[in-house]
Amino acid sequence: MNHRDGFVGRRDLLKLGSIGALGLASNLLWHVKSVHAAEVSAIAPPLSPDAALKKLVAGNQRFVQHKPQYPDQSAKRLQEVAQAQHPFATILSCADSRVPAEIVFDQGIGDIFDVRIAGNIATPEAIGSIEYAVALVGTPLLLVLGHERCGAVTAAVKNEPLPGEISTFVTPILPAVKRVKGQPGDAVDNAVVSNVRYQIEQLQRSSLLTERVQSGKLKIVGGRYDLDTGAVTMLA
Repeated sequence: MNHRDGFVGRRDLLKLGSIGALGLASNLLWHVKSVHAAEVSAIAPPLSPDAALKKLVAGNQRFVQHKPQYPDQSAKRLQEVAQAQHPFATILSCADSRVPAEIVFDQGIGDIFDVRIAGNIATPEAIGSIEYAVALVGTPLLLVLGHERCGAVTAAVKNEPLPGEISTFVTPILPAVKRVKGQPGDAVDNAVVSNVRYQIEQLQRSSLLTERVQSGKLKIVGGRYDLDTGAVTMLA
């Protein structure tokens, strides 16, 4: 290499540029391989719908017993799922701050595909998100999760004028309220359970979801979350 007064000659600069380009190409290739490796490592053996449900129930039992394991919350897990996601469950739940799915089911990053909206209603946008999770991401379990003393369901039971756009998530619950009107027991709690079942029916209108159910690749279940105990009861 020819140095004159601390400067690098043009020919030497070209050589350095060639070497640098090779180094850059090598680094890029290494990066692509690393990304691929991270994607592969994040792909755990797929769970069956029944196994996914069992895993979800076990996590809730740990939460209720105050024995959480906090799985999949490490820096390593963060890197594993940075390039690809393979959640084992999709959950349509209420936006209520007291019902965070990852916490009440003791799961971590990349485990649950969350779709949260007041009243856990199956709007077109919610259905589209769920179809994406089930048909493209491949989650084997879909849970519609209602909860005790739900404000959206309470508003639907009262069916009174509401300010702003609040009625937009109350109206889709009204058919579920009508089904259990006059039944014995707490009117709101009856409607919470009825609403879970009604929203499942709306989801079953999706051909993408029904095809997965019929092929045995998807299970759709309903659940009720108890705000007082933290327990989730699966609905028949």
